[in-house]
This record gives sequence, C-alpha cells and structure tokens, in this order.
Amino acid sequence: MRLLNLLKIAFKAIVLNKMRTLLTMLGIIIGVASVIAMLAIGEGSKESIRSNISSMGSNIITIRPGADVRGGVRGSASEMQTLTFKDYEAIKEQSTLLSYISPMVNGGGQVINGSSNWPSTIYGVNPDYLKIKVVDLQSGSMFTDAEVQSAAKVALIGQTVVDNVFPDGKEPVGQMIRFNNIPFKVIGVLEEKGENTFGQDQDDVVIAPYTTVQKRILAIDYLNQVMASAVSEEDAPEAVTQVTEILRTQHKLSESAEDNFSVRSMEELISTFSSTTEMLTILLVAVASISLLIGGIGIMNIMYVSVKERTREIGLRMAVGGKGSDILMQFLIEAILISITGGLLGVTLGLGATVFIEKFLNWPTSVALYSIVISFAVCAVTGIFFGWYPARKASSLDPITALRYE
Repeated sequence: MRLLNLLKIAFKAIVLNKMRTLLTMLGIIIGVASVIAMLAIGEGSKESIRSNISSMGSNIITIRPGADVRGGVRGSASEMQTLTFKDYEAIKEQSTLLSYISPMVNGGGQVINGSSNWPSTIYGVNPDYLKIKVVDLQSGSMFTDAEVQSAAKVALIGQTVVDNVFPDGKEPVGQMIRFNNIPFKVIGVLEEKGENTFGQDQDDVVIAPYTTVQKRILAIDYLNQVMASAVSEEDAPEAVTQVTEILRTQHKLSESAEDNFSVRSMEELISTFSSTTEMLTILLVAVASISLLIGGIGIMNIMYVSVKERTREIGLRMAVGGKGSDILMQFLIEAILISITGGLLGVTLGLGATVFIEKFLNWPTSVALYSIVISFAVCAVTGIFFGWYPARKASSLDPITALRYE
C-alpha cells in the first residue's frame, strides 16, 4: 500500500471523528502551548535581568571591605573599615585593566528644601562615578576634581528627590538644599533611570564629592567601597584578579591569609541570576511537559478504541492481500497526524499566550526558535511512541477472527 494512500485513509479516519480527535489533541495542544509559553517566560526573564544589570554598567567592578561572606553574615565594625583612600590610589595607579575608578562613601538622611523634606541616600564619589554607572545628566553639570579636593558643598540629585523636595516644579539647578542640616548647592539633575532589577529606585539619590560626605556628614576616614569599570566586559574577570592581587599586596596579606575585602564584577551577578532563572525555567517546563504525557496517553487510548471499532475493516484489508506492515503504518500515521496537528495548534496557542502575557501581564517574554523545534520533535516522538503499540496490535490481528468480530 503506497504512503499516499495510507495518508488518505488516516486523514479520512480523523475527519470522520472530528470531535473525538479534537478532544484527543487537547492534551498535546495544552502541553505544547505550555512548554512554549514557559520557555518564553524563562528566556524573557534572563534577557530582562541581563539588560537591567547591564544598564547599571555591565563591566562594573565593586570593591568592598570585609571578607566576601555570601551567607548574609555581616562582618565586624573593624572589618568594615579595611578599605582606605590609599587602597584606592594603589588600584588607580597599578591597575591596567580599569578605565574609570571612584571611591565611595554613603549614608542616609533627610533632604530638606524649605517645608519639603524627603528621606534619601547620599553617595560621596568623584567625577568618574557617572561614567562608571552609565548615568547622564538631565541638566546642570558634574562637580570637578577641584571641588572634590576642596570638599565643596555641591550636589547632584535624582528625579525622585526633585519630585519630592521641589513639588512646585521649580528648576533645582542653582538652588540650595540641606542634607542632615548641611547646606548643598544643587549643580545638576540626573537623568531618570527608574527601578533596577532588585526593585531599588535609582533616582532616589543625592551625589556629592566623597571628601564632603566623609568630613561633613559621616565623619569617617575610610571608604565604604570603591567602584570601577573594566576597559571591556570581556576583561572584567581578569580585572577582578588584578585588583585582588593589588589589594592583597597593599594589605600585606600572606599567601595563606584570607582576603579582608571582596572584589566582584557584574558578570558574576548576571551569571548567578541566569543560573537561578534557568533552574526555574526547567522546573516550569517539566511541569508543563506533564500535559504532553497526558496527551500521549490520550492518543494511545483513542487508537485502542479505533482498532476495536475497525477490527472487521482490518480483517477485510488483510483478506484481500493487505500486509501487517501496511496496517501498522496506517494506524501509526494516524497517530502521528493527530499528534503533529495538535502540535501545530499548540504552537499557535503558545505564541498567542506569550503575546498576551507580555501585553497584558507586563512580563518579559522571548520566544526562542529552539522551543518550537523541540515542541514539534516531541509531538512526532509522542505520536510514534504512543501510537506504536495500538498499531502493532492492529497489524497482528488474525484476518479470520477479525472478519467474524461483532
């Protein structure tokens, strides 16, 4: 029996039982749609995390005092004071893989302008900071190295601070504000950036010379951290190693001694988040794949019913010269057609679901071509795997017994 004839017979059998076939396909449709949607959410989440972290500066390197303890345990007060201005100078002079570097000190307090006040955080940095963080100015200008040296009382403010301490819409640049009763002249407003990956408002900031914040607000002589940017994203891991070696020498640590500082790059953070997202995606896909398994069992069940209903037809085909292999192929093709048609409908539904999720639920999605290819491959395998046994049973029927079947 030719393949074209087998296809025609299988198609007619499916058309004669439209509703039953559609219900059989339902498990495959839901399974494929779920797999595509879950993979799209996973890929979209990874891309969103990478994009958000990259917007903070993908080649940023942060140097903090205290050992790199990642279990949430905070170091002692003395360990938090191990990063000094001399360390910053040593890194700046000796490192060959950093393009920009800035010391940083920070503290919380109230921003006051007349009767308006707002709780915010002040960051003490140098002019390189905006280049490291990839932040532009909406208006005004950055303070100069001379203003850093003289501990000038000048500041830049984010849009959230502007909205809350200048509610009348007055131009902030040139105005005086107070931070914990220390007067600052606003010389610039930062471009709005919104929330970062961790839900932190990047516009709720006040930026001033680190010398000013050290002396006039925090009264400390050490640094909370040093921020730098590698010459390129590819050089970031090597830059981390180089900075670590410089600081170990600077702190006179022996080979066996642990670091009393931590050096981390954004690439590590991106990698950590991506690994977590991949695990969640695998879990979601595994749950969604259960529908495919149920759909496969549905195909096996309906093929058993079909074999029973068409036992006399099978006997007649065999009696007029039909081979067992032809009967097997007939029912196997029918199972594969059901599975692949369900897969096509599932892909359509899955793509529609990702559009709905992105448009109406505002979740980032990204449909990868491999997810569609895998779905089709799984559908074909499901049709063959779950259709084989009923087809084999049909092909092994005795023609005489089949003709007598009522």
